[in-house]
Amino acid sequence: MDHIKIFSPATVANVSCGFDVLGFCLDTIGDEMIIKKTVQKGIIISKIEGYNLPFEVKKNVAGVSALAIYNDAKPDFGFDIEIYKNIKPGSGVGSSSASAAGSVFAINELLGRPYNKTQLTKFAMKGEALASNCEHADNLAPALFGGFTLVKNLSPLQIVQLPTPNELFAVVIHPQIEIKTSESRAILPKEVSLNNAITQWANVGSLVHALHTEDYKLISESLNDVIVEPHRSKLIPYFSDVKQTAINSGALGTGISGSGPSIFSLCKGIDSANKVMDAIKNLYSKTEIAFEMYVSKINTEGIKIL
Repeated sequence: MDHIKIFSPATVANVSCGFDVLGFCLDTIGDEMIIKKTVQKGIIISKIEGYNLPFEVKKNVAGVSALAIYNDAKPDFGFDIEIYKNIKPGSGVGSSSASAAGSVFAINELLGRPYNKTQLTKFAMKGEALASNCEHADNLAPALFGGFTLVKNLSPLQIVQLPTPNELFAVVIHPQIEIKTSESRAILPKEVSLNNAITQWANVGSLVHALHTEDYKLISESLNDVIVEPHRSKLIPYFSDVKQTAINSGALGTGISGSGPSIFSLCKGIDSANKVMDAIKNLYSKTEIAFEMYVSKINTEGIKIL
């Protein structure tokens, strides 16, 4: 195989209570990438469509990730990367991680799959660090593993795959404003109260158990963030209105996707998801802010070969 075309999906990180450790994979929005072997050694980015991103390899997250796996594998050929960007940078649904994960996944396929998914995540973290100034894997892991994932440890990297209840759907609204990850991290407190910490880790444990047992009531009770959301929600216009509308319309829970501004709602069944989407759309249409919306079944496969 000398070339490959892939779909690299959007992802939701944090999942309310799981700041920097939990994430899940979406199915209806993502980037497409074509990676080709080249006779000339090295990595080049020859085409970018959708958004204005740098072609310089060391300034592009897909390029930095590609260099990480390339320098480790040391093949006697190179790779040409084409990026068809559908996920808006800064949207809060893993735009940079889709690029970073996509490049390493495709290169690994063209190399004959010498690396496992954990190793690919580690390479992709180099690219993700370019976008957010720190290495983290809460978006990368669900893109590469599919479904729900838990980042157990960063050093050494340890990813735990969690089961996905069959009837779980996500509704995502993306207000067309930009929130930089660095800014949304800066407003977070360096210390939290013991009471809030206890509440938060109880919610994480409960959510993990609920995913294993397909307990939708417990999923709903666990999607509660008492540490990060109270601060970051101030950056997202009408967040509390969206959350209340979604819950009133039957959503299991609603929270900030990654660092925002996107907001996710988890729902049981497609009918419930569509009802929640319609209610949020009706609410946000009355504001002055443009927005996009998606309904997606949880993508248990992750990156797909097209």
